[in-house]
Amino acid sequence: MAAELNAKARSGVGKGAARALRREGLIPAVIYGDKKPPLTISIAYKDAMKRIYAGGFLSHVITVDVDGEKHQVIPRDYQLDPVRDFAMHVDFLRVTAGSRIDVEVPVHFDNEEQSPGLKRGGTLNIVRHTVELSCPADAIPEEIRVDLTGTEIGDSIHISAVKLPRNVEPTIKDRDFTVATIVAPSALKSSESGAEGEEGGDEE
Repeated sequence: MAAELNAKARSGVGKGAARALRREGLIPAVIYGDKKPPLTISIAYKDAMKRIYAGGFLSHVITVDVDGEKHQVIPRDYQLDPVRDFAMHVDFLRVTAGSRIDVEVPVHFDNEEQSPGLKRGGTLNIVRHTVELSCPADAIPEEIRVDLTGTEIGDSIHISAVKLPRNVEPTIKDRDFTVATIVAPSALKSSESGAEGEEGGDEE
């Protein structure tokens, strides 16, 4: 069940209106997408920060209740005050049944004790801590898990070796990119340099 945030519609826009909201303990936000007009809203500061600090804020569909009308959305962006580290504005994207979205999903590793390479002193060199996936808006995976069973020093684990949920695929389709490698401890630094060169074109 999607988490829920309460919100109120707001008519005032601009810096002055935003400052007035923040003085009242509210954060200006907007709901957009689905070929509908943008809806300007305000949400309680404490509720928004609780969701942001809980982690995974940008990869979870939530329900925003705007004066009794419920909207299924996913947070797409938020701005934090660079000095005081509190939210200044939040953007929400409407999601509908059958829609697909791109999200960054964390990568976790299983069965390190079943890796001969790690047992012999090798080091797990994580090239990607997150992977951007295209997935159904109502079935966003919390994480993807990589099985290290049988991996040896010198092995590279590519995205093709990772079991993804049904209807979920990486947004990078033009190459079988590296997620992690098993390296000898003395070779860790040079291996990381090589991985950066290999993956240099992946990041925007």
